Amino acid sequence: MSMIPSFFGNRQGNIFDPFSLEIWDPFHGFPFSGAVANAKGQSRDASAFAAARIDWKETPEAHVFKADLPGLKKEEVKVEVEEGRVLLISGERSSEKEEKNDKWHSLERSSGKFLRRFRLPEDAKMDEIKAAMENGVLTVTVPKEEAKKPEVRAVDISG
Repeated sequence: MSMIPSFFGNRQGNIFDPFSLEIWDPFHGFPFSGAVANAKGQSRDASAFAAARIDWKETPEAHVFKADLPGLKKEEVKVEVEEGRVLLISGERSSEKEEKNDKWHSLERSSGKFLRRFRLPEDAKMDEIKAAMENGVLTVTVPKEEAKKPEVRAVDISG
């Protein structure tokens, strides 16, 4: 008797077996891409890579964005500025070529396009943005305008 209810479909492996390579995908059969792709040829599109993780920190001098993009060359990444103070970071990682004689045991690295947009604050110097790529980490630095200190003036007290 099977330990897996029939509503999980006909599975050859046991999803409760910790050593099984069979991974249950709860989204299997839905029109959008599934959350889990396995080595049986299920398409891995941009879903995992599309949400490229990017850190944004603000220092007294600049806004600094860091993105981990391992395996990408700087030519495969674009940093652009759109109207309305929007920073756009995009790129694409190509999937590995499949040869007829290849047998995949695991397919975990993501591939596809990614695109992230960030609305920059008013203090951003849009004309001085710099980007650098080193060891698979993209760093985008957006300098900030110096904060204007409010003017303080004395008011005479009449009386």
